[in-house]
Amino acid sequence: MSKARAKKIKLILFDVDGVLTDGKIWIFPAPAGAQQSTQEHAAKHDDEGGFGLLSQSMIEAKGFHAHDGTAFSLARLAGIKTGLITKRISETVALRARDLKLEHVHQGIQDKLTCFREILTREKLSASEAAFVGDDVIDLPVLRNCGLAIAVANARREVKAEAHMVTEHAGGEGAARDAVEYILKAQNKWKRVVSEYVCERSPERTPKQGSGAASCGRSTPPTISK
Repeated sequence: MSKARAKKIKLILFDVDGVLTDGKIWIFPAPAGAQQSTQEHAAKHDDEGGFGLLSQSMIEAKGFHAHDGTAFSLARLAGIKTGLITKRISETVALRARDLKLEHVHQGIQDKLTCFREILTREKLSASEAAFVGDDVIDLPVLRNCGLAIAVANARREVKAEAHMVTEHAGGEGAARDAVEYILKAQNKWKRVVSEYVCERSPERTPKQGSGAASCGRSTPPTISK
């Protein structure tokens, strides 16, 4: 059932804390002269809790997994758009989103379902064509209304109970990669996309034996010393 849903996906959206990270939030002194572009946004929620750190002297840090970064590149090669919807507002997340070239970046969002529907309208997609990856109860409204609801391995029990699939890895440890890989394999795009990704980074091409096609990288297997 989840594979049938995955075949329709054209957009994958993610929560951040506990999904793209392990959920831990680190607070450090901000480097001298550091420009924090999210402070104005955070200031709008200064009288509310849990939206983010409002400070010019301190900065909120998070850790992201390189495997997840590759997943966004693979999704892009497959023609699938990506983005994030998160309640917290963080300069670290803004930087990572720019680094990964995400199409949709929405921080400071408590009502994730309304934001989700606005994205669908902008992209001219139906809910069945979008996946969402979450870990906590704030994600349930979107998970209940998207085409493919994905819970990370460390998600709360209530979230796992309503998900169409649960990733093998925990948030911040490759969960996003699991989600993207599952969708691309369901759409029979995985091998092609991985090949394109490798070729972009290892452009040396050698003809495949017995065919007109070309492969990237090593043309013969390495010699293994015994």
